[in-house]
Amino acid sequence: MGLVRRWPVPVTLYLAAFLVVTDQIGSFTSNTAQILVCVALGVAGFRSTVRATVLAVVATIVATTLNVADPGAAPTGNMWVYSVLLPVFPAVLGAYLRSSAERLDERDVTPDALLAAGGVAITVLSTWTTWHSGSLPVWVVGLLAVVGGLSLGIARRLPGLVFLLQGVLLVCADIYLNDAVNTCVILTLIAIGVFAMRVQSWPWTVAAYLTGCLLSAIAVVGDDTEITAFRVGVLMSLVATPIAIGRYLGVRRAAVAAERLRAEEAARAAVAQVRADQLAERERIARDVHDIVAHHVGAMVLRAGAARYTAPDGPVADALDDIRETGHQVLQDLRDLLDLLRDPDRQPDLLANPADVVRESAERMASAGLVVDLDLDPAADQAPLIARASAARIVQEGLTNVLKHAGPGTRVRVFVAPSQEGLQVEIRNGRPPTTVERLPSSGRGLAGMRERVRALGGTLSAGPDGEGGWLLAVHLPSRLPSGSAA
Repeated sequence: MGLVRRWPVPVTLYLAAFLVVTDQIGSFTSNTAQILVCVALGVAGFRSTVRATVLAVVATIVATTLNVADPGAAPTGNMWVYSVLLPVFPAVLGAYLRSSAERLDERDVTPDALLAAGGVAITVLSTWTTWHSGSLPVWVVGLLAVVGGLSLGIARRLPGLVFLLQGVLLVCADIYLNDAVNTCVILTLIAIGVFAMRVQSWPWTVAAYLTGCLLSAIAVVGDDTEITAFRVGVLMSLVATPIAIGRYLGVRRAAVAAERLRAEEAARAAVAQVRADQLAERERIARDVHDIVAHHVGAMVLRAGAARYTAPDGPVADALDDIRETGHQVLQDLRDLLDLLRDPDRQPDLLANPADVVRESAERMASAGLVVDLDLDPAADQAPLIARASAARIVQEGLTNVLKHAGPGTRVRVFVAPSQEGLQVEIRNGRPPTTVERLPSSGRGLAGMRERVRALGGTLSAGPDGEGGWLLAVHLPSRLPSGSAA
């Protein structure tokens, strides 16, 4: 049996031969062999081909017949039925488990509850007056009636198992409680209908139909019943009706599922089209902005380069070099922004190392005339990237504001260090050394920083420091607030 999963058919043939040998020598091991060969047949039906499974079933039927036959006695009809059904049943069950109904994803349990309630109502109300008339105890009959009715509640999810259970209850009722046979027939027909609705395979539907006809014949046909073509036709039509209804409902259900799938695909396609339109519009705006700004900045860079040759040395030359380098950096930033607008999911390259951005900003502002003291704690590199990148942008904007409003020669201290549960950024500048000629400003620098910090769940304060200077203090948390987007 340890090899049955890998070689189920050879193991079944071996057990069938073992069953014959143990039966011939009169060993009680034959009973164990009979059980094991049925288990192996179930595995063979589940894992092997139909042709190989049929070979194993035939061999097991022969072995079972030799096992149950009495020496010197003629075989009886019951013996043949037992010898055939005992091997066929596990093989069919294994094949069904391999190709049964697909998983039911519907979460609404209302139909299941209605089936269970209706099943219990049918079984209890139609049979409770006869529970004491059979050979079984009343509590056993009542329990089987309730279980049989409740089993319809899982028929949509386990159609094969419920159909099998109803068939077993029908046979038991025909033997032990004949008054409940009609009720069991009704439950079996309902189970057949649900089976046909859930199992889309025609071979399994035909098998269920033939099984339903056999079970109905067991219940309806008695020893003194005259079998006519008309009665056979009525019986077959009776079983075909729930199967036809079940197949119709199954087709309708499949059509609704296909329509829902098409609607979902259409919705996804519409969302994708909207996103594509948005990206196209972003790219058009970015290209327009790039063309307009790049034209003027490029002209400024060219003029600064040309003027550089007329003043090879001195402060004017340094200023022209700074203008030219700044213009090149602006053009690079514009290209990065253009790439970002084309693909919003990609971060621009300038955020690859925020510490380098901070140092570069300090050096650039120092070359522009500010006296910058940079205190960048190396431990700040342990902060989350979004916090460090935002801190770098804030330092850039803060130093630019100092240059605009305080002017060259102003001393400014930049402090970036980790704090409790976040990152702390301080930009403090002293009193302007001379009268400041204010540079053009959009007035959106501080407001933009506030929006960035608010989006990250941080705090920002800006105002006079009481000594004639200005203090910008920002705290960025280490975690984004729920629902925020970077």
